[in-house]
Amino acid sequence: MKKALGAVYFRNFIFGVEDSLVSTVGLLSGVAIADVPRATIFLTGMVLIFVEAFSMGVGSFLSEHSASDFEGAPEKARRSIVWPALVMFVSYFVSGFIPLFPYIVLPVSAALAVSVVVSLLALFGLGAVSGKITKKSVVREGLRMLIIGGGAVLLGVLVGKMIGV
Repeated sequence: MKKALGAVYFRNFIFGVEDSLVSTVGLLSGVAIADVPRATIFLTGMVLIFVEAFSMGVGSFLSEHSASDFEGAPEKARRSIVWPALVMFVSYFVSGFIPLFPYIVLPVSAALAVSVVVSLLALFGLGAVSGKITKKSVVREGLRMLIIGGGAVLLGVLVGKMIGV
């Protein structure tokens, strides 16, 4: 039971950080590449971080609750799903500021590149940490997270370029 609960915490942490980095940098890149004012980029990022962190935490809670019901778990086991949901919320919330921060301190033209690079490095680091914890290749796991997450960043940039206002 203890190992299974640890896996739930680990899954929620990895999912929260990865989704936050990818979603936030993808959205911000797409919006920034459309040449909108810094205030619009900042507002967009803040709304995304707050709404999605809450949504991801609630989604984690509800899905784990449904899975517990499906498995016929006792009420005590159902109560243990609150903490993993909080892990999801906090990991998403905190990580979202990694791609947003450059837009706070740099001109948009520079912030776009810095946000993407820092987020990609954070994705590699997250994959490397995951690899270390799971006793897999740190480099391979880092590269996997970087490449897959980087695809979403590229998608955000391409959509922003194509639809730019």
